[in-house]
Amino acid sequence: MQAGYREILDSGKEYYEIRLDSIGGLGANLCGKMLGELGLKYLDVNSSSFSSYGSEKTGTPVKGFIRYCKKEKEIRLHAPITEPDLLVSFHEEFLVDANGNKYNVEAQKIAMETHSRINVVMLGAILKVMGVDSILPGEEICKETLGKKYPASLENNLQGMRRGYEEVKLIDRKTEKVECDKNNQSQDPKWGYLTAPLGGINPNYGNSISTNLSHSRQGYVPLFIKEKCINCGLCFSACPDMVFQFVKGEYKGRSMMINTGLDYDHCKGCLRCVDVCPVNALVRGVEAEQENLNYNMPNQELLRKPIYYETAGADGYITSESFLTEKRMEGGEV
Repeated sequence: MQAGYREILDSGKEYYEIRLDSIGGLGANLCGKMLGELGLKYLDVNSSSFSSYGSEKTGTPVKGFIRYCKKEKEIRLHAPITEPDLLVSFHEEFLVDANGNKYNVEAQKIAMETHSRINVVMLGAILKVMGVDSILPGEEICKETLGKKYPASLENNLQGMRRGYEEVKLIDRKTEKVECDKNNQSQDPKWGYLTAPLGGINPNYGNSISTNLSHSRQGYVPLFIKEKCINCGLCFSACPDMVFQFVKGEYKGRSMMINTGLDYDHCKGCLRCVDVCPVNALVRGVEAEQENLNYNMPNQELLRKPIYYETAGADGYITSESFLTEKRMEGGEV
């Protein structure tokens, strides 16, 4: 089992260190701040926390660094944490090469069911894995941080935190290895010393050949209603990733470029196209509710990618609003 923060500090180690790996929009920065304040106010330790991020926009990398030490020691170290005692990933794709005990919590599912935020669900799970005996310190810091600013959603956030604390589970490494071996059977073997072609190769996922952005989506995708489209091209102009594909055709008796839909492989779910569409031909939909994205037309030259990109959809942050009360049209929202 994972050693608790108190055990590690009592063993003589100077610091208990936590690193949060996330993408913009999931609330990791606020989660790190709450962990820092929680340690100082309720866990009887000195603490420090800071985050590292770039342009502060959805989908960009975010890292949070939290250090605990005994009360009598001052924290004078402010460097990023490279070998944490607890590594917390807000997205499963970040854990491909992680070692040690692994824990899992269905944070997106819990957030949707409780209409809370993913960061408070993750905070509850973190406290359990850290060895905090009760969820009460987490509830107190949540009330102080979110209660005054968002009083209407406080109870939902507390419920999400409690479920994160209760439902986080240790992953069975034997079962995981069997499942991994099963998945690898369907993939072609990697090139070896004798079988690789001459020249240099980049075997890492996420390079310019794969260019898959599905892991950056936050649970929502734009849905295209072709019958309403007037082919104005505003979606193409607003899209930062050029996911819309136009071909020569005819519209209302005029020869023009016709919108044929989206390439979801390269869509990061920013929904700018939904905002600019003047006729609601593009609407927001919850990706998990779409059994088949009929308009997925990836560029055939960019299809050289890992098999699991074909089967795995995006998961991530879901806002606290209830999508169950929205009016639906062809799977989207109007």
